[in-house]
Amino acid sequence: MQTSTPSPVSFQNKLERLRANRLFEIIVVSVILFSAMVTGIKTYEIPLQILRLVDWLDYAITLFFVMEISVRFLAEPNKRDFFKSGWNVFDTIIVAVSLIPVNDSELAYVARLIRIFRVLRMVSVIPELRHLLNSLLKALPQLGYVALMMFIIVYIFAAIGTTLFAEVNDFLWGDIAVSMLTLFRVMTFEDWTDVMYETMEVYPFSWIFYLIFIFLNTFAFLNMLIGIVVNVMEQERAEEREESHKYDMTIEDLSVQIEELKQLIKAKA
Repeated sequence: MQTSTPSPVSFQNKLERLRANRLFEIIVVSVILFSAMVTGIKTYEIPLQILRLVDWLDYAITLFFVMEISVRFLAEPNKRDFFKSGWNVFDTIIVAVSLIPVNDSELAYVARLIRIFRVLRMVSVIPELRHLLNSLLKALPQLGYVALMMFIIVYIFAAIGTTLFAEVNDFLWGDIAVSMLTLFRVMTFEDWTDVMYETMEVYPFSWIFYLIFIFLNTFAFLNMLIGIVVNVMEQERAEEREESHKYDMTIEDLSVQIEELKQLIKAKA
């Protein structure tokens, strides 16, 4: 009797199905979250026995990540295409550096820092997070111009604030750099009324200065930033819908052509 060995193709298909399995994705996400908890536990003062248990858990998590990245690599039909994705390169680097021993090593601090960044692997595992981050990156050029305009407005108002209010409170308005920090506090609504009331004791109409600044930066420009990101996300979703619609139309066309071929074959028969 001859024993049949599993073909590489069937093994490849099994790995592809495992990589695309929703349960496998949930398990990976759960381990990433658990890894973040383990990393956070080490920041507390805990007994030595619990610390050893946490270290063993960290080793187990690292081994799981090695297994998971191996599955994703082996499931790729063309192994070179695996490293064409920036997310795959990022995951591979994080997992590889996690293999560095944390204790008794010159690279111990580097290894500990890299273990913190393992939480970012959530982005590469969850497609929705990748879509959100890609939209944010595509919106950066437009966001940069709005941010530059915000900086110009803050700089102008900081210069005005230093000129007018330095004698009121030198700590908040002493120079233009400190004034920009004060305006950032106003922009984030962090006790900004205290700053305004203090200047109003000397300049009763200084509230106009704050209201104009808040209207420009907080209401106008911040809403523009949000609108740009939302617009880019809607454009990407529209492109995805168009591509899926084209694919569906291709399937429908093929089915129509198959039906026509069947009718021709029946007519000739």
